[in-house]
Amino acid sequence: MAMGDSVPTPRISVHQAFGGGLVADVLLWRKWCGGVVMLASATTFWCLFELAGYSILSFVANVLLLLVVILFFWAKSASLLNRPLPPLPNLEISERTAGKIADELQVWVNIALSIAHDITLGRNLKLLFKVGVALWFVSFIGSFLSFLTVVYIGVILSLSVPVLYDKYQHHIDEKLSVTNKIIQTQYRKIDEAVLRKLPLPSKKEKKMQ
Repeated sequence: MAMGDSVPTPRISVHQAFGGGLVADVLLWRKWCGGVVMLASATTFWCLFELAGYSILSFVANVLLLLVVILFFWAKSASLLNRPLPPLPNLEISERTAGKIADELQVWVNIALSIAHDITLGRNLKLLFKVGVALWFVSFIGSFLSFLTVVYIGVILSLSVPVLYDKYQHHIDEKLSVTNKIIQTQYRKIDEAVLRKLPLPSKKEKKMQ
């Protein structure tokens, strides 16, 4: 290898990046039946609620009503015919699961509060610019697509992007590296032309506050 040649970056295990479990197998189509079920379910729900105009609230209510009626008559007939009752699991959330959910929510809430603190009290214009661009992009997408359509597109991307990245990882990394350099160049231009020229409070003013 010549001295001028660049050393290729080591290949990342996409399967391990997703935890190496059932979720990784489904997203990478190693468990193709799970991917088919996930895609079919998402497509059915999208067509039902987006195209047919069916209400999510009425759908959930009708499904629960049908389930309750079936279980009621099943239990009633079982008592009359001396048959076993419907096998209902013990539906409850354990303290361990509730603690994990609370810890995860705490992390995300603390991140959001930290960003808000840096923007409002720290006068971080760069962070304000990034958050503003991100929120504007979300608002722009939301003006064209409904929330359910965005979720459906997310499901489609989750079942296609990991597979494509796992197969063409080096080519995608090269394109992303070039794109990142272009974005960083444009951001530096905006930073030098606009952000650095905005008046910022001095350190003495911050201490007094």
